[in-house]
Amino acid sequence: MGSLDYRALAVLDAVASHGSFDKAALALGITQSAVSQRIKALEDASGRLLIIRGQPAVPTGLGQRLIVHHRNVKLMEASLDIDLGNSVSMPEIAIAIDADSLATWFPDTLSALLAPPRCQLDVRLADSDSALQMVRDGSVFGCVAAESGTAIDAAAATSVTPLGTLRYVCVATPMFAGHWFGDGFIAEAVQLAPAVVGQHGLLARFLAEQLNMREPFPHHTLPVEAARRGCVQDGLAYGLMPQRLAAQALATDRLVDLMPGSTLDVPLSWHAWTLDTPFTKLLSEQIVKSARDYLI
Repeated sequence: MGSLDYRALAVLDAVASHGSFDKAALALGITQSAVSQRIKALEDASGRLLIIRGQPAVPTGLGQRLIVHHRNVKLMEASLDIDLGNSVSMPEIAIAIDADSLATWFPDTLSALLAPPRCQLDVRLADSDSALQMVRDGSVFGCVAAESGTAIDAAAATSVTPLGTLRYVCVATPMFAGHWFGDGFIAEAVQLAPAVVGQHGLLARFLAEQLNMREPFPHHTLPVEAARRGCVQDGLAYGLMPQRLAAQALATDRLVDLMPGSTLDVPLSWHAWTLDTPFTKLLSEQIVKSARDYLI
């Protein structure tokens, strides 16, 4: 492609981030015509399509690689500005994380990153396979993923750091348990009682391991952990809950453990691009530290 036009790469990044040419123009403070011209110039220089025009507009494989390059260069330039004593505009770093980590240990990472602010953090909610795909295609710098997720290509310039294990217990209110599980937490009752699940299939895995049950079971699907927790605590369903989140309610008998002594352990890892800047290094260090302080 010869030398890259970084102003045009910034436009390409904006179109991909905002999903349209007109929204990118508004965010950049330029005309839509200017956005179209810069994208076309990049495509002419590369001889390849970089943006698939649609609703939303999405980058092609090469387009995404150019966006990743642009974002990495911005981070390295910000790092160099620090070394030179120049004023630094806070770089944006995108990561992907699951709902349960976001509700438990991840907030402990924020103080070191955001007070005083060192970067603009873009946290995206995703299950393990989706999060790993985001790292693979470069739309995020890193992600938290379960070990059961699809592995990233070993040839990719990424690192994998084990974080620890998030332990779950299966819980319900005493009234709910008495109504639906009066004869115990058995497969026959599970096939009738309403459950609440996320999008990661953990409850199905728990039922298969503990009850050898692989049949469908009635359930509500709520992707946000706080909503699932509220559903259980309000006596509307039973479900899995991170053990440390459930501990106080279990200790005060507001919840009961439906299978005492039986837990589901999910090992988590941090997958990230090997980009050596102060911002990405600090982010990775804080994520690893906070996770290991909380997880088993």
